[in-house]
Amino acid sequence: MAIPIKFGTDGWRAIIADEYTVDNVMRVAEATAIFMKRHKMKRAVIGHDCRFGGLLFATTTARVLGAYGIQCHIASTGFVSTPMVSLGVVKLKASLGIVITASHNPPSYNGYKLKSSFGGPSIPSDVAELETYIPEVCSLKELPSLSDLREKNLLKEADLEGMYLKHARKNFDLKLIKSAGGKIAYDAMYGAGQNAVKKLLPRSLFLHCDDNPGMHGQAPEPIHRNLALLSETIKKNPKITAGLATDGDADRIGLYDEDGNFVDSHHILLLLLLYLHKYKGMKGKVVFTFSVTDKLKKMAEKYGLPYEITKVGFKYIAEIMTQEDVLVGGEESGGLAVKGHIPERDGVWIGLMVFEFMAATGKTLKGLVREVYDEVGEFAFDRDDLHITEAQKQNVIKMCKDRAYTAFGSYKIKSVEDLDGWKFVFGDEKWVMIRASGTEPVLRVYAQGPNLAECRVMLDAAKATIL
Repeated sequence: MAIPIKFGTDGWRAIIADEYTVDNVMRVAEATAIFMKRHKMKRAVIGHDCRFGGLLFATTTARVLGAYGIQCHIASTGFVSTPMVSLGVVKLKASLGIVITASHNPPSYNGYKLKSSFGGPSIPSDVAELETYIPEVCSLKELPSLSDLREKNLLKEADLEGMYLKHARKNFDLKLIKSAGGKIAYDAMYGAGQNAVKKLLPRSLFLHCDDNPGMHGQAPEPIHRNLALLSETIKKNPKITAGLATDGDADRIGLYDEDGNFVDSHHILLLLLLYLHKYKGMKGKVVFTFSVTDKLKKMAEKYGLPYEITKVGFKYIAEIMTQEDVLVGGEESGGLAVKGHIPERDGVWIGLMVFEFMAATGKTLKGLVREVYDEVGEFAFDRDDLHITEAQKQNVIKMCKDRAYTAFGSYKIKSVEDLDGWKFVFGDEKWVMIRASGTEPVLRVYAQGPNLAECRVMLDAAKATIL
């Protein structure tokens, strides 16, 4: 019996050679082809990141789509980032984008992301419909060869990286960034952002910028515990003014200040809003997911800007960005987007915007964060990923649903919000949130408090209570 294939918050992901196989990719690709034919879609853009088998799975997908008469544009330069595929969909006027990537998951995983014609994640209703078309076994007995598809004009190569570089150079003052002095340290985490950053910021100090599908066993998620070398490199080199990291497909960001301190997504979102509205005079809606700091709501209200809180998953933000005038959008896990670009999270793009902000003001990143605190007050944020048994996870979820928790240690729960997971509010802008991951066997526990030390106390109290 075929394994069931489900798309999580950001695509289908599975362990290579276990559930992520050529046969199962063919099943998903056939569902994609059926979906496209039913919606009269004729052209797709396909790319893959640096993971094992990326080219094989990308060409397999193209061969399945080609068998259905769908023209595919495949990246001509080898691995590409997810934002490059999304931008390529727009530039090539395609109907759909497909990225072979498992994003920030461990290197043993690969995945399959879908991108809509507007250049961002496919909307949830489209993904749900496509899922219903996944067959038990791909019905195609034999796939057309790549050469046959080229002869029939059903397979073309596209310089997706070149399109992206041209777009970035048009939108950022790279000369200003260069003239600001100092040096950027960039950690690609062996991911697909490495070539683009080498060309856009060539004077940077580069870490983990080689093609290594094994990634030395490290999940390419740009969070502090995975970026010790980047932090230490900055601390040891006084000429480095900031650090940037991107995940496996370069759509998520990690950032460090000149002292090697991690600047999380919550602070980056506030920096972006500060720059675009206060400094550049731009307006629009502020959209962020349920797990993001409520300081963003506070800043939006201070600036008189509308805001909306969504479920966890960038696809919800992207859908709003296609319908409304959104200035800044983002999620806790490093996926951020801004006005003037495609409705897609993009770690490289956001990094360039922060570096331009620093150059334009002459301020350090630490100084800009201080300006954020002057606007909304100081805060810190932290997260634990609990790898527990399914039985334990389900018990915690039931306890949350039943409102069985009244306190975590000395922190009394004053109210509970449950838009997506459960946020336990203690007052004084302190809270803990519990949510099961949509793509991994993990229970995530988040905390917001006045400093990292108290966030740690809250997380430990929550863990002691629920396990």
